[in-house]
Amino acid sequence: MNTVKQADIYDANDRLILENCTICPRECEVNRFEAGLGYCKTDAGLNVASVCIHRGEEPVISGKDGICNVFFRGCNLHCLYCQNHEISSCTSIIRNTEMNLEEVLEHIIKILSDGIPAVGFVSPSHVVPQVKAIIKGLNARGYKPITVYNTNGYEKLETIRNLSGIIDVYLPDYKYVTKEIASEYSDAPDYPETALKAIKEMYYQKGSTLVTDEFGRAENGLLIRHLVLPGRVEESKRVLKSIVEELSPGVHLSLMSQYHPTEQVRQHPVLNRPLYKNEYEEVLEKMEALGLRNGWVQDMDSNVNYIPDFSRENPFE
Repeated sequence: MNTVKQADIYDANDRLILENCTICPRECEVNRFEAGLGYCKTDAGLNVASVCIHRGEEPVISGKDGICNVFFRGCNLHCLYCQNHEISSCTSIIRNTEMNLEEVLEHIIKILSDGIPAVGFVSPSHVVPQVKAIIKGLNARGYKPITVYNTNGYEKLETIRNLSGIIDVYLPDYKYVTKEIASEYSDAPDYPETALKAIKEMYYQKGSTLVTDEFGRAENGLLIRHLVLPGRVEESKRVLKSIVEELSPGVHLSLMSQYHPTEQVRQHPVLNRPLYKNEYEEVLEKMEALGLRNGWVQDMDSNVNYIPDFSRENPFE
């Protein structure tokens, strides 16, 4: 579908933003209606790679039946170790399959009609107008699902402020606090301060309380994710310390052990191996010592459950 023809799915302000894109911290200022792809390599289309039931999120996010996840193409980070590189890098042929708004809504509504109460937007930092258009479209059809903003954390403060009242559950990564590591691993030396500002705004909007329904599924709040990387135990400890000092030890945290080396890092001197059990346990000890008391941890063999194949209708099954 020609992206110019999709302009009418956005409100006037979002059209202006897409015409001179400053949605994310990269601020490329490209006209995405003219396929000015910028850093994220995406245009003004919806850029949806997959809509599927995902049962592999935290129990409070997935529940027993799963969440309807909308996976977007492209990304405003270039993480060396990305598990979703098939769609985040925009180099796969999968990128050429474009759904229009009606098609995306049909996929989501079919899943919601099966009793799934929440819609998760995965890697949405560069496609916020698209997220808003999808939510608006669902609401117009009488659907008001729980909305989950599943982000890498590299967000502009103003963008998160403008999502207040639209997003129910924030699910951000907090990857690094050291700019040299952020630069090497994700091409974003400003990630530490940028992500912290964004997460602080999420915390301002939601606080420490993660509101759940009678089945234990999140309905409103903030849950911060941190993936422990091989050889970077001290960085993980610094991230946890930052959460306690800058936010609260009562914030909900998902400490992940699911790192899996992809082909892209086979030659990397640090990232070319799995996470060791003793590394993860050392970070767990730090989490407990800091008084972080709410959240989830993972088994060491969890990585085998999180390797997607986006050539499938459901990448995780």
